[in-house]
Amino acid sequence: MSRHARDTDRGHELARDALERVCSGSDASAAQGVYSRSFRDHVNGRDYAGHDGIRQSLTLYQLVFRDGDLQIRVVDQVAEGDKIVSRWVAEGHNRGRRIRTWGIVISRIEDGEIAEDWAASDSLEIVRQLGVRRTLLLGLDWLRGRGRS
Repeated sequence: MSRHARDTDRGHELARDALERVCSGSDASAAQGVYSRSFRDHVNGRDYAGHDGIRQSLTLYQLVFRDGDLQIRVVDQVAEGDKIVSRWVAEGHNRGRRIRTWGIVISRIEDGEIAEDWAASDSLEIVRQLGVRRTLLLGLDWLRGRGRS
């Protein structure tokens, strides 16, 4: 196997671990081996930096999927150069209501770690599934948590 093929396989593995283990919350401690310390995350118009940024971003997932059963599954991946594109589906519950959404993330790999992500997910679909009341409550919870940071 060529070095390029090994690097591409490792990139696929890193991007999958980032979504299925770290972002899902099933193994958030795995962030140390997946993301670089100088990691930059660009998600739906918001920017996060470093491992603290990862924790901030994960807080949003935990609020939306508050029943603690979030599962993220990578359904497709494509590689080009130092970038891996992953299409994913997230499923879980919010106060008993099933939520399912999807998104795409482009991960840039540098020195065997994810250095930068550009992600987009269907936030409007989450709002539609949650309904107005739950979405407003979620927004209030997020604002309260943000005020403590």
